Amino acid sequence: MNIQVGQKAPDFSLFDTERKKVGLSDFRGKNVLILFYPMAFSSTCTRELCEVRDDIARYNNANAQVLGISVDSVFTLKRYKEEQGYNFPLLSDFNKEVSAAYDSLYENWILEMKGVSKRSAFVIDGEGVVQYAELVETKDAVPDFEAINNCLSGLN
Repeated sequence: MNIQVGQKAPDFSLFDTERKKVGLSDFRGKNVLILFYPMAFSSTCTRELCEVRDDIARYNNANAQVLGISVDSVFTLKRYKEEQGYNFPLLSDFNKEVSAAYDSLYENWILEMKGVSKRSAFVIDGEGVVQYAELVETKDAVPDFEAINNCLSGLN
């Protein structure tokens, strides 16, 4: 499924680093920035998520909840979150279902790894409609945060 702007976002429920279920529908009435990323502790993923961490006030001011999603286990994500001081939930898509639903799953990635989340970004409005969708295909690139922030500004 190719996620398009204007469509209803696929709902999901995943475990966070505290082993609590978090679902997209938990945030109705609020904007949501979903960031899929390949792997915890990798350099580009860390740079991307640290950029969001350091700019979290912008997202809070835009009535936006940030959710980071990867196929890492909740145990790996807990350590990653603690070490990096991330101030938003990291969710484990260990079974790869949500990444697949958002067309954000590599069949084959580096070092013959299969089923790793593609770096991508989605802004979902308070009604659950996709307002921004970006798949990042370049290995060391991160989402276009300027475009994401412009989208969020336009929603408020």
